[in-house]
Amino acid sequence: MSDAASEPGPYRVMVVDDSAVIRGFLTRFLEEDPKVKVVASAANGEMAVRNIKRSGAEVVLLDIEMPQMDGMTALPKLLAEVPDLRIVMASTLTKHNAEITLRALRAGAVDYVPKPESNREVNANVDFRREIVEKVRAYASARRKDRGEPLPDEGRTPSSFRGRGPASFVRSVGRGPSPAAARPAARSGAMPAGVRSEVVDRSKPVELRGASRQRPTILAIGASTGGPQALIKLFDDFKIARTVPVLIVQHMPATFTSILADHLGRASGMPTREATQSGPNRVVAGEILVAPGNYHMVVRQDGTSVVAECNQAPPENFCRPAVDPMFRSVARVYGDRALGLVLTGMGHDGLRGARELVNAGGTLFAQDEASSVVWGMPGAVATAGLCHKVLPLAEMQTALSRFIERAPA
Repeated sequence: MSDAASEPGPYRVMVVDDSAVIRGFLTRFLEEDPKVKVVASAANGEMAVRNIKRSGAEVVLLDIEMPQMDGMTALPKLLAEVPDLRIVMASTLTKHNAEITLRALRAGAVDYVPKPESNREVNANVDFRREIVEKVRAYASARRKDRGEPLPDEGRTPSSFRGRGPASFVRSVGRGPSPAAARPAARSGAMPAGVRSEVVDRSKPVELRGASRQRPTILAIGASTGGPQALIKLFDDFKIARTVPVLIVQHMPATFTSILADHLGRASGMPTREATQSGPNRVVAGEILVAPGNYHMVVRQDGTSVVAECNQAPPENFCRPAVDPMFRSVARVYGDRALGLVLTGMGHDGLRGARELVNAGGTLFAQDEASSVVWGMPGAVATAGLCHKVLPLAEMQTALSRFIERAPA
């Protein structure tokens, strides 16, 4: 490995894409941040594998469709060369590529970035630019922390990314309003009337709180960066979850959420589906409902039943779907029989809703910092004193099972 790998300095990235134009755009976007340096680029997977050790790259942005060697073929070869390499897949928003991307996550990629379909859109899409920088920094930082290596010196943050929330997931692919209609809300950080932005201090110590004395009758889960892998691990043969309904908001664009639902269904063995906009989506014990991309998902009482509905209310925390609306609705419908879980993710989506859930008598669990890809969302609720348990992902299934199956007080 090059000497650069042992020196403190900017995060080191390799960009792999068969388009020289896209490689140029990605390099320019990334290097607008002084904490990021593109140390190598490659036109296909074969070149990437050949050069990965010499480059000293910590993170690879890896295209899926390339000649000679595509991204899925290169993925295991890159990890064989550098086992702790962080690989982020770049994929256009098609059902075929969404399926490949979810397979890549199970094969060792840490995340994905939905890539606009044209060169013009790649260059113009501010959300895409922000997302790749945020994810590269998050994964490179996590790798250095794992290795005990120094992080880049604090420097200026580029004005194009300053003061922004987590990467926006307000994208439309054949559903809902056009991207042009959705984009202004994402850029302005539009939120419902009366909802204020919050400053979150994650340096505060974690203080746990007591749990509801009632047995839960719903499990509501929110996740973002690193969430797909965490969800698949959590639901791998999660038998006890079959006694309650499960609602999931994962920050993902349309197309990807339906594929995620398929993968979760295979992992869990439970009926799993993406909620539909037409509805009604009956909330049934033993079934998993996943919020569709570009739609919030909320629940309401419908006679003796509970149904989930999808809407396109303004983004919250720069996200749609967002966790906050789901948690708020769960708090109203289930009260002290609600169980919430916040998994790995950037930002603080879920904090306001979790506060309402806990104030209604519900119980909240969160993933711990060590096992989170980014301890943003779980860190926000944990340091706010809202959690009954803050646990490693490996212990979460057992802890949830015990809590769900316990006898009510």
